[in-house]
Amino acid sequence: MKTVTFHYGSSSAGGFGRAAQERAIGRWLLLVAALVFLMVVVGGITRLTESGLSMVDWHPVKGILPPLSQAQWEETFKAYQQYPEYKIMNRGMTLAEFKNIFWWEYLHRLLGRLIGFAFALPLAWFWLRGRIPSGYKGRLLGLLVLGGAQGLLGWFMVKSGLVDHPEVSHYRLTAHLTLAFIIFAALFWTAMNLLSHRRPIRDEAMNRSGKWLLALVFLQVIMGGLVAGLKAGYTYNTWPMMDGRFVPASIMDMAPFWRNFIDNTALVQFDHRLGAYVLFALSLSLLVRTILRREPGRAQAMAALVFGVLCVQITVGILTLLHMVPVALGAIHQGGALVVLAAVLAFLHIYRKSDRP
Repeated sequence: MKTVTFHYGSSSAGGFGRAAQERAIGRWLLLVAALVFLMVVVGGITRLTESGLSMVDWHPVKGILPPLSQAQWEETFKAYQQYPEYKIMNRGMTLAEFKNIFWWEYLHRLLGRLIGFAFALPLAWFWLRGRIPSGYKGRLLGLLVLGGAQGLLGWFMVKSGLVDHPEVSHYRLTAHLTLAFIIFAALFWTAMNLLSHRRPIRDEAMNRSGKWLLALVFLQVIMGGLVAGLKAGYTYNTWPMMDGRFVPASIMDMAPFWRNFIDNTALVQFDHRLGAYVLFALSLSLLVRTILRREPGRAQAMAALVFGVLCVQITVGILTLLHMVPVALGAIHQGGALVVLAAVLAFLHIYRKSDRP
């Protein structure tokens, strides 16, 4: 028989007990996760508006301020004009047009710095006052390292487009996107650990199902990154068929064959579609199982949420494809993937194996 009990933190000296500590840190981590969500959406807009190569250098401190005078704007624009994107794709662009793409990349980088401050400064404050609960220091330090690595990876990605061919590496873009999802997942999971007062339901089968779903969500994110990096969404803009066929004829045109899985726009898009179908089937199966097994109400509700947000995400993805990736739909689809991830994590958290930390 499954049991659900409640867990409350004990008090400590100074009137700031463990429960209060956990609430404060959990809410802080949720705020940082929300900022990561915003940054992923802005990153999607930056990519879709082809703004990502508008800033051709990276100064972590000096770069906080944008150009403030006409002379600074002209200097920044002149630097951009030395690179292939201007020479090949945007020759003749005016300064006013340049500003339109510059601001999206600037906002994306500014959010990255804001996330760094929003994480590092409260972490130092909690740490120095001894308010980080036992077992969480290593995890929080790990998140700090991942955040720094994400900034470096972002610049590594941008550098790949400042060469002869003004397109960023789709491998680096996929890595950058995937790491953002990993950071979001770690923040969200840790926050749930700290804020939840309910002990997990011990059920190996449901735990395993949740892990499979989570793994497939991450695989789908990777495939989505490849679709974005290869601009595969601008091809085969029909559904459910691709060029009149369910499986397009060109999915194995490249040699050696393994390159098709990461470089062939037809196969990459097909895999992303297939991943959506598999996730739909698994999430529906999970919902039906929770109902038939008479799982606790919170588990059934969360399974229904997972299925619901997946249905919305798939619908948005199809509309994005049919309309040839308009900026608004593309950004919603990218942000929607984080909503799906959060829902799957929340379901898995109900059936987690360990209560703490």
